[in-house]
Amino acid sequence: MRYFLIDQITEWKSGEFIKGMKNVAMSEDFLEFHFPKNPIMPGVLLLEALVQLTGWLEAASSDFQRWFLINRVIKCNFYSFALPGDQVELEVKQISGEGSDIKIYSGIGMVKGKKKIRAEFEGEVIQLSEIEDVNEQKRFFQLLNRELVL
Repeated sequence: MRYFLIDQITEWKSGEFIKGMKNVAMSEDFLEFHFPKNPIMPGVLLLEALVQLTGWLEAASSDFQRWFLINRVIKCNFYSFALPGDQVELEVKQISGEGSDIKIYSGIGMVKGKKKIRAEFEGEVIQLSEIEDVNEQKRFFQLLNRELVL
């Protein structure tokens, strides 16, 4: 199963930063087991949401030619839990690697102004066409960015 952990992209600037949201719904299947009768979004999925948002920044900044794949977490801190009903506001900024195939990003996730996660991670930039259909990803980005109304 593949988890799409970005529900909306709210703002972005090519090659610099991207902001988005993840709505934690009680119906998410991972909450059934994490933890029974005490559902919380797994911290590693908050990290994955930041990485997915980074992929969207790379894609949008390169006219959907590139994507980001994480290969190392430099540091990651968890501050509290994301619970069902929470709207996690995510932001990712590029730290280094301008024009290179290896880049470092920092990200933060917050709910109502309170930190849930802060991370710094490194990864490689690959050709998007190697892993996804480029036109489908462009359309999906338009939906996430609310440029395309159905």
